Amino acid sequence: MTGHIVAYKEEYHDQLVELWHRAVCSTHDFLTEEDLRFYYKMVKNGALRAVELWVCLNKDFKPVGFMGLDGSKIEMLFVDPQHHGRGAGSQLIRHAESLKGDKFTVDVNEQNAGAHAFYKKYGFVQTGRSELDGAGKPYPLIHMELGRHNGLRSR
Repeated sequence: MTGHIVAYKEEYHDQLVELWHRAVCSTHDFLTEEDLRFYYKMVKNGALRAVELWVCLNKDFKPVGFMGLDGSKIEMLFVDPQHHGRGAGSQLIRHAESLKGDKFTVDVNEQNAGAHAFYKKYGFVQTGRSELDGAGKPYPLIHMELGRHNGLRSR
């Protein structure tokens, strides 16, 4: 997939919230309904505006993925399930690298095997683990860093 990466605009907000919801429902089957509502409210009411957000648009200029950065940390990266495996996630990370260099960290839900595999394939390595997620909920996180420790950079 070759998409266009653009900076967040408020006009994308509702589309990105719904894209987030589709992606999470597809990949985060470990979340309870209550937790899904909790995170949905966070995303809808400000999480997208709290980070440096980049949006991947398809040829029709519709959002198919987005990534939120806080400095050199990837705080969020979500791709519409219909576009999984087509390169949008990698394209977003490459865009971030072009802006900030290749020293990135990310936290991945341990139960989200697909995301963990995606980051490993890109060259991220595990540097730690936490029992709780950033909201203090019992969803363990794997802390990862772009593979500068072992020289791997497979894409």
